[in-house]
Amino acid sequence: MANDYSYVDPDYTYTDPKTGVMRNLAGITDHDTLVLVESGAFTKRIKELRAKPLKIKNAETLLTIHKHLFQDVYEWAGKVRTVEISKSGHAFISLGYFHRAFPFIDTMIADYRTIDKNDKPALAQKLAEILDHINYLHPFREGNGRTQREFLRLLALEKGLDLDLNPPDNAEVYERYMSGTINGDVKLLAELIRDVI
Repeated sequence: MANDYSYVDPDYTYTDPKTGVMRNLAGITDHDTLVLVESGAFTKRIKELRAKPLKIKNAETLLTIHKHLFQDVYEWAGKVRTVEISKSGHAFISLGYFHRAFPFIDTMIADYRTIDKNDKPALAQKLAEILDHINYLHPFREGNGRTQREFLRLLALEKGLDLDLNPPDNAEVYERYMSGTINGDVKLLAELIRDVI
């Protein structure tokens, strides 16, 4: 999938104005090197979360997950973005609405927790709705998809379900996930989640 994001960042809060590379703890100025370092750090940290899962308290657990996953790479790991973001001409939620978005997602999580663990269609539907809202929130400058997939995995785990939306041996799952999130297609996401849990 092409990376056609746009950012409103006149102060270059997240990137070096000369290289365009994301500011990082290692001072890396080459994009490909940063991608490699970030991938290695992420792989190590996601294994830790798989071995010792976090407990989802509320929507702000997204920040805790992001902090854990990207703490080795970015100073702003676990902090909400301070720039506006759009993709393919479609804006994600504006910064001014974060204070409403997080509590709204909390209500969705509370609803999810009332669903019987054996009602997989209802669980899949609610997880898809939560995913769609978290994706629209897009709370971070980088790492949103990886963070939201781990968040959903942890919610599914509460119900005794195994949910991997980016399995290494099945590219079709990830492609369906990307299509559903990019297009805000809750029906497609619910079908996908129902198929893989």
